[in-house]
Amino acid sequence: MTTTPPSIYEIHDPRFRHLIVVSAELEELYSGCRWAEGPVWFADLNCLLFSDIPNQRMLRYSPGHGVSVFREPSNFANGNTRDRQGRLVTCEHGGRRVTRTEIDGSITVLADQFGGKRLNAPNDVVVKSDGSVWFSDPTYGILSDYEGYKAEPELPNRNVFRLDPQSGALSAVVDDFRQPNGLAFSPDETRLYVADSAQSHDETAPSHIRVFDVVDGSRLTNGRVFCNLDNGIPDGFRVDTLGNVWTSAGDGVHCFAPDGTLLGKILVPQTVANLTFGGPRRNRLFITATRSLYAVYTTVSGAQYP
Repeated sequence: MTTTPPSIYEIHDPRFRHLIVVSAELEELYSGCRWAEGPVWFADLNCLLFSDIPNQRMLRYSPGHGVSVFREPSNFANGNTRDRQGRLVTCEHGGRRVTRTEIDGSITVLADQFGGKRLNAPNDVVVKSDGSVWFSDPTYGILSDYEGYKAEPELPNRNVFRLDPQSGALSAVVDDFRQPNGLAFSPDETRLYVADSAQSHDETAPSHIRVFDVVDGSRLTNGRVFCNLDNGIPDGFRVDTLGNVWTSAGDGVHCFAPDGTLLGKILVPQTVANLTFGGPRRNRLFITATRSLYAVYTTVSGAQYP
């Protein structure tokens, strides 16, 4: 007697069927992390980098070759992205800073203070097409010695920051989040999505993603709730070329249409922290979930660059 394995998909809207490969399996590519985070795809090197925050290391997954150590110690690195020149940009809990890894391997500090006070613990980061660096600054990395170094925050707010590419000036573009986390631009960069994950430590706090209109490429207006999660919290997320938002959640990955409708879910055995699109056609969704790195193919491609 044969049985059909349970589907990894929950379809909440017919549109979701056109985004998934129903026969595609969820593949566990690696296990052995304490808290896997910050995946970023390097198409030119055909590899994925991701963080294992408590273990103080960054790992490299290469298709056909498995996982190796990219950087150790990592200064409790969390979120990662690439700028338009292909350089790695990283949020470090340990240094309470945002850094850029140059082509020669040297490290440049992009931001570590605001108004003469240390940042809290930069968490996730995205680079706009004009070269500006946008990042969230919650307090997770200073709450204990597990994912950073325990300390009292010096800043009164948990901000979302923008670093100007010409002047290097740092500005707080949003200052009313409880705990800002993942962030991503819409494909045309007219909107910025930002997660608030404060419910991780306060069950009365929100568990939603907000969206803002981007004005003049540097300011945010008209902030409103884009979606609420029905399981867990939004941490990291990415946007595909159609404008759909794929976000981490307690039971897997949730996919929301540009109008905020929940289209469906990809169920994952472990709590998902972050995700990114990768592979030669950017149609492979790489998922960092607690101890493991997973991947599943989709019919859509990620909107990230390069």
